[in-house]
Amino acid sequence: MLFSPFYPFTFLKISSLKATIVFLSILLIKSNLLRLKGGLIGGLFALILISGIIASSTLALGSLVYAYRLNKKSNPEDNQMQDLETVNV
Repeated sequence: MLFSPFYPFTFLKISSLKATIVFLSILLIKSNLLRLKGGLIGGLFALILISGIIASSTLALGSLVYAYRLNKKSNPEDNQMQDLETVNV
């Protein structure tokens, strides 16, 4: 079997292609992981914002209901004061 005199160049060319493929694969995996991480962080942030809006609107609605019931309880027609007269002995 005869070796080609250009065998070292062929070996370098093939090994550099392998290294390039590995390097690009690592970058692709890193890009996908960063995209996934960004999506998870963004989704979590959106969930926190939506739950805060729901909590604050629930609190506001509850305070409105409480104020309405308090106003309804203290209606002056329901709490009539009796006119008391003094007793002379």
